[in-house]
Amino acid sequence: MQGMAHNIKSAKRMVERARPEVWDILEEVIQTRPVMLNRAPTLHRLGIQAFMPTLVEGSAIQLHPLVCAAFNADFDGDQMAVHVPLSREAVQEARNVMLSTHNMLSPSSGEPLVAPTYEIVLGCYYLTQTKPDAKGEGGRYRDFDDVLIAYDAGILELHSTISVHAPGESDTWIETTPGRIIFNEVLPEELRRYDVLMDKKALRDLVSEVYRLTGNATTSEVLDQIKQVGFHYATVSGTTIGITDIQVPPEKAEIIAEADKEVELLEEQYEMGLITEREKHVRAVNTWQRVSGRMDEVIQQHLPEFGGIYAMAHSGARGNEAQIKQMAAMRGLMSNPRGDIIELPIKSSFREGLSVLEYFISTHGARKGLADTALRTADSGYLTRRLIDVAQEVIVLEEDCGTDRGVLIHAQASEEDVMIAPLSERIIGRVAAGPIAHPDTGEVIVDAGEIIEEPQAAAIEAAGITELRVRSPLTCEAPRGICQQCYGRSPATGQLVLLGDAVGVIAAQSIGGPGTQLAMRTFHTGGIAGKDITSGLPRVEELFEARSPKGKARIAEIDGDVLVFENGQLIGDYESDDAPQVLVPPVSFVPCVRVVSHMPFTDSYAITGTHTLAVKEGQRVKAGEVIAEPAADAAEAGDSSEAVAPVALLARVSGAVRVVDGGIEIDAFETEVRDHQVDATDQRLVRTGDAVLAGQKLTSGVKDPHDILRIEGMEATQSYLVEQVQTVYRNQGVSINDKHIETIISQMLRWVRIDNIGDTELLPNQLIDRARFQSVNERVIAEGGEPATSKPELRGVTRASLNTDSFLAKASFQETARVLTEAAMSGEVDYLRGLKENVIIGRLIPARLDVSPEGRSLLGIPEVLPSAEGDSDDFEAIMGLMGEVPGMDDFEDDNGHAPPTAVDVDFSLDDDDEGDDDDLFLDDDDDDDDLEEPANTASASTEEDEEEGEEAGNADVDDDEIGVADPEESLLVEEEEDNAEE
Repeated sequence: MQGMAHNIKSAKRMVERARPEVWDILEEVIQTRPVMLNRAPTLHRLGIQAFMPTLVEGSAIQLHPLVCAAFNADFDGDQMAVHVPLSREAVQEARNVMLSTHNMLSPSSGEPLVAPTYEIVLGCYYLTQTKPDAKGEGGRYRDFDDVLIAYDAGILELHSTISVHAPGESDTWIETTPGRIIFNEVLPEELRRYDVLMDKKALRDLVSEVYRLTGNATTSEVLDQIKQVGFHYATVSGTTIGITDIQVPPEKAEIIAEADKEVELLEEQYEMGLITEREKHVRAVNTWQRVSGRMDEVIQQHLPEFGGIYAMAHSGARGNEAQIKQMAAMRGLMSNPRGDIIELPIKSSFREGLSVLEYFISTHGARKGLADTALRTADSGYLTRRLIDVAQEVIVLEEDCGTDRGVLIHAQASEEDVMIAPLSERIIGRVAAGPIAHPDTGEVIVDAGEIIEEPQAAAIEAAGITELRVRSPLTCEAPRGICQQCYGRSPATGQLVLLGDAVGVIAAQSIGGPGTQLAMRTFHTGGIAGKDITSGLPRVEELFEARSPKGKARIAEIDGDVLVFENGQLIGDYESDDAPQVLVPPVSFVPCVRVVSHMPFTDSYAITGTHTLAVKEGQRVKAGEVIAEPAADAAEAGDSSEAVAPVALLARVSGAVRVVDGGIEIDAFETEVRDHQVDATDQRLVRTGDAVLAGQKLTSGVKDPHDILRIEGMEATQSYLVEQVQTVYRNQGVSINDKHIETIISQMLRWVRIDNIGDTELLPNQLIDRARFQSVNERVIAEGGEPATSKPELRGVTRASLNTDSFLAKASFQETARVLTEAAMSGEVDYLRGLKENVIIGRLIPARLDVSPEGRSLLGIPEVLPSAEGDSDDFEAIMGLMGEVPGMDDFEDDNGHAPPTAVDVDFSLDDDDEGDDDDLFLDDDDDDDDLEEPANTASASTEEDEEEGEEAGNADVDDDEIGVADPEESLLVEEEEDNAEE
């Protein structure tokens, strides 16, 4: 372009020698070209983002501090990879989709990822603080300009509380400080708050509101200004940490002395034989835990004296009060490598310094922490891989599947009834399954099919509505993938999710990414020895793998009343299949909880003129008792003729009689008894006479999701799994949107096991995909046959991944040799519906932005795309993912070969597979803009197509210079060009 080099080789040499001309040309080239930055490990999609670069001196990359959170980067020598997008489409996608200003919200929770941190928080906190008795306090000013003039003149301090007229309102006074006025100048007018102390949470909420009301562009400008203000005032504040800032509380010595006396007394009691060693240990630990709690209270009182440390912890910039307690008061109790609490606490604080013994006691925890981190990273990565594998084919493929079903959402509380997630937080961005009306006025707040936005969610909560039904990935009826309405708003954009979005992969990354933050420990409970409660990452893994939990609870299988049998009371014999034969059978007693259900039902009897009643209203009768006798005239008629004489009517059941028109009814109860054997160590949660519901816990422990599915059904199982996963993450302070967990669980519950085959060709006990099961049943019902029945099956993510239809995806996951052998033996066909199988054979993935008008506008692609059928907006034509599957004959060429887009082991399909799969489309063209052409169709081309074809051809020539072209691909391209000319 510049004429400085004669050929590519000499140009390359100039670049390698870093001649001065290179920098001038580079400056010119990068004006319109973004670069992509990636930091390993890329745990979620925001690990790679695009930026418009600025050339700087030196070899270090200079990165905006606010995007560091998304990359999990810090300024201590982190390495990042820089990629330059080359093609026009790649540049367009980087600029319109991957630019950091378009990725401000977390895909996992929808919260802002670019919220201020560290020094910015500290500066804003310092700026908006108030200080008692500050210079000029109590003054009254006409407007903000007067306040700032007074501050500049030294009449006021930054933190002086003053009164000033509200902007544009001469009769309204607001109480504020010069610092708060300065801070609010950078905010949009509608979001200015002059009475708020800006700590980390307040800043995060502010960014969220700015984004929701003003969008990307304004938010990035506001954030930049907040960053400048924060850095400036963090510098001006002069906040530092000195060792003398940390003051040991004067009350400490007295509290420690009291505790020492208590522990000495315990030691004496133990030596005298009054208490056991275990009792001594438990009581000593409780004493020191109480001391630790008192130290917390003492530190709270003295915190404001801690200067910069207090400001940092209280603002949320760095550190917390627990860490300050260790620095100033005492470290407290430590655990040994086995996880048992060491009876001897660390009485010293870091300010005072630890003794040698205390130092060695504290090394246990530090070493275990480092070992845990290494193990946790590997476990978390493996969980993410399994989650991605099970959900990789969940792509948004439809606008609306048309279902009227949904899941019931309510506020989430912990087992101690502490509010974890309010209702409004859980329903924002979901689509209402039905109209939501105010319970008192009847006014409709949200109509069916509408997205619940923030104002409506607040109105629903204010109306006192405690639960409602919303559309969910769990109840989506799309035959494959998921529909926009069931998914709702994308947390990453705050808009309705786009067609072609790979929501399954996003869900897996959102759950697996924070996995490293979860504690990897099993806690010993204080009462019962030997009972472990699995928590943290192992608990998440246990839930997603659908394993029976350790120490699982017994749950009631029917509604009824409880009868607890005491030890030694014989209620029945139990025969074990695997017990060896013995001459004298030993008798052992197993504790048992019996649930007795009395289900009311009504037995009806028609009484005609041939009978007279033998019972009265309300009379109790027993089974077999006469309730109606033959009438006298009817009996005589029977004697005088050959007609059969009527006989007495007998009660079939025991119960109370009700006389009704045309007969009588007996109200009776059907009794059902279920015995639940419990371990001697299990803590029973019910007593004799208690009424229980099916699914209620009878003993302490964790419910088994397989038991819930069998007893309570699918909706209860789905709800339980979502709540349990959320509880683990929320307890660690990690926020994940429910719909990500629901997306994974929908894949775990997509299988059914055939119960009764009816008139279908299915096999008894066969495991089959729910969508296929429904389509087979619909076909049989249409033909007038009897449909099959089935039971839902819960499968863990590993087993669900190995049950997928794609043998390529299965083989790339686990058990490669077995999967490929079975695929070859059974002649499996892979229809390339997921992401992995397309990547493996080098096709474009089916998750694409260009399948919706919104996506095409983002990519700068023409609104009207050329189509095989001529319908430019037809999603099926573009994706080739949703049509009926023709027989393989339709795909074969004259020689009986299938096109290269179908990866097959055999050229035949079972009858069951027909009508269940997709049209296959060629994708040999490198040009993203062109619609993939069906294998058996020739499309007429326009002038625009020819131009784009020439561009694609040029690109192919460049590619051929650096690689070997596929001969089959070249032939196909030539065939297409011949067809176009014809």
